[in-house]
Amino acid sequence: MLVFGMVAHEYAHAAVALQQGDDTAYALGRVTLNPIPHIDPWMSILMPALIFFGSGGRYTFGGARPVPVNSRKFRNFRRGDILVSAAGVTTNFLLALVWALVFVVLGLFARSLPDAASVLDTAQRMMVHGIWLNLLLCFFNLIPLPPLDGSHLLYHALPPKAGTWYRGLQRFGYLPLFALLFLFRPVMSVLLTPAIKMMSLLGGLIAPYQVGPIAGAY
Repeated sequence: MLVFGMVAHEYAHAAVALQQGDDTAYALGRVTLNPIPHIDPWMSILMPALIFFGSGGRYTFGGARPVPVNSRKFRNFRRGDILVSAAGVTTNFLLALVWALVFVVLGLFARSLPDAASVLDTAQRMMVHGIWLNLLLCFFNLIPLPPLDGSHLLYHALPPKAGTWYRGLQRFGYLPLFALLFLFRPVMSVLLTPAIKMMSLLGGLIAPYQVGPIAGAY
């Protein structure tokens, strides 16, 4: 569920960038749902492993290889930048809704196929993980901190001078994000409140269709 959610996020960026006139990601083979081109040795493998074992298994962090975008190729810079930046988070949000719908369908199947209850219960648990992980990917990437997608969206809402200064924060790379993750974790919890609230809402809606006594943590 996590791999598919991350790959779909990056695929959406690449596909929308191509539609807006930028073929950079397409030329690199990134307009695909094949996970291999989207895997980054550091972001996808080494860093998550180091954080996981370094924290004693309490938490981890990682991501797919960011899709390269050349905004100068967009037919319309503002429109293209907004659409490409919003594509990934929109995809993750829609996937959360899709997995919620699949959860309900599995529950309906279980009512007419009682012998398959254990299999359908396992499948529902997978859907719960899919809902939660995609909501996390959606709202985490909406945090308005470079280089996350939310920073691109906020940039276009700022006055030109403030926007130029704000976009200049990208020169620090992932340092501001790492500072937020490891030094200001309570702030991160607040920023992810929308994901928690949305999970609670969807969990309440799909709960009547759960097969087992507990289909997941929502």
